[in-house]
Amino acid sequence: MEQLLKEFKDVFAWTYKYLKGIPPKLAQHKIELDTTIPLAHQARYKLKPNYVRIVKQDIDKLLAIRFIQFVEKATWSSPIVYCKLKICIDSKKQNATTKKDPLPFIDEMLNTLVGYEAYSFLDGYLGYHKFFIALKDKYKITFIIDSGGFIWKVMPFQAKNGPPTYQRVVTKAFR
Repeated sequence: MEQLLKEFKDVFAWTYKYLKGIPPKLAQHKIELDTTIPLAHQARYKLKPNYVRIVKQDIDKLLAIRFIQFVEKATWSSPIVYCKLKICIDSKKQNATTKKDPLPFIDEMLNTLVGYEAYSFLDGYLGYHKFFIALKDKYKITFIIDSGGFIWKVMPFQAKNGPPTYQRVVTKAFR
């Protein structure tokens, strides 16, 4: 396996810089809101002073690799929390109003793994960030910090319905 990976190392994105993403015409992450539930703008959480610098570094990295962009106005605003050396978005309220998209045929997919010695998560680590958010939905997945609001241009890890979006494309690719 190691020899094979070395031989074809040019086909892998070894850093975020080389992550191209799934072309939007093939797949995008969509956010369908339940219109019976009112939208919510949550206030930002106050961060401990020693975390502010670390959060700024993370935000600068996400901006540099074009995963997020600054925004003046948004449908939603979810606060950021800092936990164990990384930032997390408190998307509970936003996720609560997003219509559920069930995982496609999960039992069938799991059954296909039976009997194999190994299962690879080779491309699963950065997989979410390969999906662009549908243009009409970008402003539905916003987060706020002291310096302002940001929208995700790619599907963040905490997005509700991320697994079904990801699984549908992976299934289609292996067909």
